[in-house]
Amino acid sequence: MSIPHAPGPLPEGKMIDYQIVLVLSLVHFTGDFYSAFFTPLLPAFQAKLSLTLTQVGLITGTVRFLSFVVQPVVGYMADRYETRWFVLTGLFLVFFAIPFSGIAPNYWILLTTLCLGSLGSSMFHPSTSGMVNVYAGNRAGFAQSIFNTGGTLAFALGPVFITWYVSRFGLSAMPWTMILGLISFMFCLKYMPKPVSENMAGLGFINSLKHTFGKVYKTVFLIWLVMVLRAVVGQTFLTFMPIYLTLHGHPLPSVGVIIALFTIAGTLSGLTAGYCADRFGFTPVFFLSYLLMPPTLLMFLYMPGLGAYAGSFLSGFFVLAPMPLGVVMAQKLAPGSRAMAASLMMGLAYGLGGVIAPGIGWLADVYGLTIVLKCTAFIPLVCLVPIALFPKIK
Repeated sequence: MSIPHAPGPLPEGKMIDYQIVLVLSLVHFTGDFYSAFFTPLLPAFQAKLSLTLTQVGLITGTVRFLSFVVQPVVGYMADRYETRWFVLTGLFLVFFAIPFSGIAPNYWILLTTLCLGSLGSSMFHPSTSGMVNVYAGNRAGFAQSIFNTGGTLAFALGPVFITWYVSRFGLSAMPWTMILGLISFMFCLKYMPKPVSENMAGLGFINSLKHTFGKVYKTVFLIWLVMVLRAVVGQTFLTFMPIYLTLHGHPLPSVGVIIALFTIAGTLSGLTAGYCADRFGFTPVFFLSYLLMPPTLLMFLYMPGLGAYAGSFLSGFFVLAPMPLGVVMAQKLAPGSRAMAASLMMGLAYGLGGVIAPGIGWLADVYGLTIVLKCTAFIPLVCLVPIALFPKIK
């Protein structure tokens, strides 16, 4: 079987290669679909294995660390070596390891299966995200948004599927779900092209960082800071939304729908933001998104009854809209290391946003959940100053 090879970045003005972008988006969707299984199943794991809250917290913290914080190192390796195996091995680990968590006989095997899946997630994310720009032509923002939509849609559908599946067939039937991943894996094995390395074989990790970001590190840091703060806001609301809604009288089915609306809105806004960024520039889209986050988040907190549905959709639309844009901006500023740039903006920024979540929870215990959520809603306004300093990139 011949393996298609990336011909290098498409010339300026050439149309986007939708076929390859969609294959890469399928990798993103499949991996994140399985990665989304463990969170909604934590109560089932806890009941089956009699887990303590400390053990549950260790699972969550370890998974987030392995899935996101280690991505810069993997991004460096992906830029250094011209191989598909970072993507294919990572995808295999996710769809093969995570389903076996359903038959884990004890805590340590459960932790091992989830850690292997999380390690796989950290392997395919920077590699595939770095490849998107090669096939984007003159539509880098839109192409990255398509890729990002694959992951966002997976995190919306994965919990719905696995909770239905386990409710119907039980945890012991989870290994059968790997059939879906195997089908996707075989398709990607056939059609995913071989990436083009960034010629960093002679550089170490630190030197590659200097080579990649040396002249633009201040600008890249501003973008990264804005992305971290966005992640703090998004992760805080996604983590504590169920508790907040339950305290305000919403039944569990209603809570699930409201959270799904938040995530689904992000699939639409990501595409919209990418399209607008290609036409009008990145800075205006960033500015508008961060300006409208606070009022829509407050709308979600203050609107009673059915208003929570509209508030969740609108706030999710603006909170998740900038996710692909930070990746594209960093890649345009540092084209010599697309995978590492993607890992910093998508992996490390998102991971730090999740790591901070326990501290937000402590503040909620001390000062009350509603007050903390209201204060968190105003964080995006702090980002307007660094956004104003962004260079004009189109």
